[in-house]
Amino acid sequence: MNIVVTGATKGMGKAIALLFAKHGFNVAACARTQADLDTLKGELIALHPSATIITSVCDVSKKEQVLQFAATCKSAFTKIDILINNAGVFVPGNIHNEPEGILEQLIDTNLYSAYHLTRALVPDMIKHQHGHIFNICSVASKNAYDAGGSYAISKFALYGFSQNLRHELKQHKVRVTAVLPGAVLTDSWNGTQLPASRFINVDDVAKLIYQAWEVSDRTVVEEILIRPMEGDI
Repeated sequence: MNIVVTGATKGMGKAIALLFAKHGFNVAACARTQADLDTLKGELIALHPSATIITSVCDVSKKEQVLQFAATCKSAFTKIDILINNAGVFVPGNIHNEPEGILEQLIDTNLYSAYHLTRALVPDMIKHQHGHIFNICSVASKNAYDAGGSYAISKFALYGFSQNLRHELKQHKVRVTAVLPGAVLTDSWNGTQLPASRFINVDDVAKLIYQAWEVSDRTVVEEILIRPMEGDI
């Protein structure tokens, strides 16, 4: 089995890559920093010594780099079972006064990356009548909140992309799941004074994604909505 994960060297992406490798998957991973990819590759091989591990430096906000990563994945794997569109960036702000260009930056990273990578890889899934696409959205995809700004706009858009993709691909037996986490303890929260107990653990997100993958082909988990036990932050 083969999985593709974007933004795979930190947070949720890394937890997902490690868990699937532990379960015997070959992994294609991208991120922006070669050193982080080298570290990840070592950890993946330690979990699954016989695995094929593909790592690529990729800034997913750049279409040409996304398409190059897609070409690398297709060259390495005869088929792709799972695509995890995880890469994203969070910039807090308010629509009326956030810096110029923030919307474009967040749409490029949080939406267009998933759009272009999916379009590049899904034809083979359709050909095989098999595959599962997970789009890492957010609770911000459904509810407005303070300082959401363009981040929330981009995540609303990614959720809409997921819904329409699910509708289009059901006839081709390709599953689509939108994952909507609340506050997850990742590098985005560096410096916070809140205790770890107020956040979702990245491993819990990875486990739920794996469980959604494990259900039979006659079933699809369309959404995974996850919040900290004590509620949103």
